[in-house]
Amino acid sequence: MEVINTLGRRKSAVARVYMTAGKGDIIINGKPYKEYFPQSNVQYNIEDPFNTLDIAGTYDVKVNVRGGGFKGQAEAIRLGISRALCKVSEDYRTPLKAKKYLTRDSRVVERKKFGQPKARKSFQFSKR
Repeated sequence: MEVINTLGRRKSAVARVYMTAGKGDIIINGKPYKEYFPQSNVQYNIEDPFNTLDIAGTYDVKVNVRGGGFKGQAEAIRLGISRALCKVSEDYRTPLKAKKYLTRDSRVVERKKFGQPKARKSFQFSKR
């Protein structure tokens, strides 16, 4: 199996995923994923596409990720891994689509408007 590369995005995070047949190593920016993301709920996000298909430990994944926070990066990686698995086999598409792992979450931070302290918040109104 050759290298399969895909792209995953979430908020302002962009993850480039390179997947090969192997023994289940996941390397993110040169570090093992458990070291890069010490939080267990974020680690679960990355492992879940493999656990959904019961193929944990089958593919090696190398990821370059930039931008965003740890949650946005983890979800960008999850999308990239899910897309790569669909390229491996079309049979993987249905269970991943059922969990919405193939959908790009388009929600991003709303911009701050002038004359206001935040995007939606306004200064306190004073009648007198």
